[in-house]
Amino acid sequence: MARKHPRVKIYTTPTCPYCAMAKAFLRENGVEFEEINVAGDVSAAMEMIQKSGQMGVPVLDIDGEIIVGFDREAIKRVLKLP
Repeated sequence: MARKHPRVKIYTTPTCPYCAMAKAFLRENGVEFEEINVAGDVSAAMEMIQKSGQMGVPVLDIDGEIIVGFDREAIKRVLKLP
């Protein structure tokens, strides 16, 4: 049975080191994701704030589960990574 790929969105800014670390972690684990740069996109920033309740990045939306910051263990748990 093929594993369903989760829908992963990551809200980032270009200068955020934790965003870069989170994206690298996802890539290393073969996880496809949609990156949303909130630095110059007010509507994307508002969407992120509505989902997470705060303005810090990165924010990951994994099939509707919100993870604020680069929380390696939470990301692994939600994605069911070893």
